[in-house]
Amino acid sequence: MNVLLDNLSLYGHGLLGTVELTVYASLLALVLGFLMAAFRVAPVRSLRVFGTAWVTVLRNTPLTLLFFAVLLGLPRFGLVLPFTLFAVLALGCYTSAFVCEAVRAGINTVPAGQGEAARSLGMTFRQTLGLVVLPQAFRAVIPPIGSTLIALAKNSAIAGSFSVVELLGVYRPLNERGYGIIWSFVWIAVGYLLVTLTISALFNALEKRYGVVR
Repeated sequence: MNVLLDNLSLYGHGLLGTVELTVYASLLALVLGFLMAAFRVAPVRSLRVFGTAWVTVLRNTPLTLLFFAVLLGLPRFGLVLPFTLFAVLALGCYTSAFVCEAVRAGINTVPAGQGEAARSLGMTFRQTLGLVVLPQAFRAVIPPIGSTLIALAKNSAIAGSFSVVELLGVYRPLNERGYGIIWSFVWIAVGYLLVTLTISALFNALEKRYGVVR
């Protein structure tokens, strides 16, 4: 308990860093994920190819390698940003591939007749997807998206290895101060548990309100 009370501000700073990474990367992942899902079911072949390539490459690339590519590769092209923003880009883009597949699976649960009826009324593809298909698909994809964002919160620990302030990185200064490594990690684990339980509670509430009734 002493390690927590003696270093409360350090733990709080790390927890805040993890929360910020999780929130911003989640927003980016949701936007890109829904966009790529729309691309993958679009009637335009070039969009489908782009969406498929996005998902295939990112789902099969180790997240650590993606961090190296973003943090070390983008500056070579003149794009110099704070490390935290680079971490958000890496986490958000990586997670968007999994969000995309969850949303696409949800779209496939919507009966084909719904889209056909919308098109018969003169709706465009964008109107059909945004007003008819996605609202119905959203109900089915709440649990898998919640699980994906929980995984994102845990994956944010990788950012600490790239000079980004987050919860796991707290163990280094604690180790230098001579605190026991076991209790240092116990309170780090509690911090991650708080973040993931909060996300779980949020999506459980969404599922109860909007989810598919079984």
